[in-house]
Amino acid sequence: MVHTTKGIVLRTVKYGDTSIIATLYTELFGIQSYMVKGVRKSTRTSAGKAGYFQPAAILDMEVYHNEQKQLQFIKNFEWGYLYENLLFDVKKNAVSMYVIELLQHTLKQPEANPELFYLIEDTLKQLDKGSDTLSANLPLYFILHLGSELGFRMQGTYHRDTPILDLQEGVFMHEKPLHPYFLDGSQAEITSQLLALHFYNDLERIALNRHMRRELLEAYHSYLALHISDFGEMKSLSILQEVLS
Repeated sequence: MVHTTKGIVLRTVKYGDTSIIATLYTELFGIQSYMVKGVRKSTRTSAGKAGYFQPAAILDMEVYHNEQKQLQFIKNFEWGYLYENLLFDVKKNAVSMYVIELLQHTLKQPEANPELFYLIEDTLKQLDKGSDTLSANLPLYFILHLGSELGFRMQGTYHRDTPILDLQEGVFMHEKPLHPYFLDGSQAEITSQLLALHFYNDLERIALNRHMRRELLEAYHSYLALHISDFGEMKSLSILQEVLS
């Protein structure tokens, strides 16, 4: 059957002389791999079509879907959203590549999760339009909300009675845990503020220096690794930290 769905490109590899295999996170089917034939041809009708499948591209697609197969096929595709800045701005592009690699490390199963798709789509669109402050704070916001969509949302808020955030249990608590995976002080307070945000524009109000962002990013990576098996090392993290510094 042919289905209409949106998709966000996560990874593309060349296949044969003219084709590609693209992995996308789709609105209807979750993470899927597609054979896209002929898009690397140098003919007039095919020129430039491979550019649709660069990481972070948002596409509207007609796809053939067979649950018994691991490799699907795309019938038609077009831009679902045309970026104005993300592909050309160094900082925004670094953040987008970080978000895409983060998804590669965290999305393990093909099940659909429309709310997660909308989170990813909205994050990339807001990044494209947002200010430098929003772009710099966006990775922190995205990690926390990604964890929520994957089923391990942090519980509670920062308060004088609960000033410690236990990353292993994912809860604000009164006393430090026996293990080393926790945040306290300003790091716990800022995390509580980020968790409470409902709109991307509110990220403008959170003023962080590069050292605090670096420490929080590393802590949030520990948080993901504690809850996702084989999370692995993020290659884009060092690039992101350098660009945002």
